[in-house]
Amino acid sequence: MLKRLIVVATAAIAMAIAVQASKARDVGQWEQTDPAIREWYRSLKQPDNPGISCCGESDAYWADETVVEDGKVYAIITDTRPDEPLSRPHIPPGTKVEIPPHKMTFRHGNPTGHKIIFLGPNLHVYCFVDNGGV
Repeated sequence: MLKRLIVVATAAIAMAIAVQASKARDVGQWEQTDPAIREWYRSLKQPDNPGISCCGESDAYWADETVVEDGKVYAIITDTRPDEPLSRPHIPPGTKVEIPPHKMTFRHGNPTGHKIIFLGPNLHVYCFVDNGGV
């Protein structure tokens, strides 16, 4: 009985991860982006799920300010670009989002010149990429 419960729970977790990943959107909004940056966005993988994309520009927000409070890291949205061309929901600049440690990545470089946070529904963090170089 316990083994069956574990198998069912594992399947449910895998399905939830797949549903979250499927919410990423590429609806052609990258076509006006520099090809090198577009490829960088497409190459990013979630640090805790390396087989799943961080998503793309439609989920990406500049978050050039970060703060640490009570041992937790928060990104502050600084992105003032219009949302419509990127096909993304509006998140007002100044919004503070907690970044889980397992969602931070530094190994991919960053050609944008901005810290980037990839967000899903309800400010779910897919990835946070520091601006630590190209």
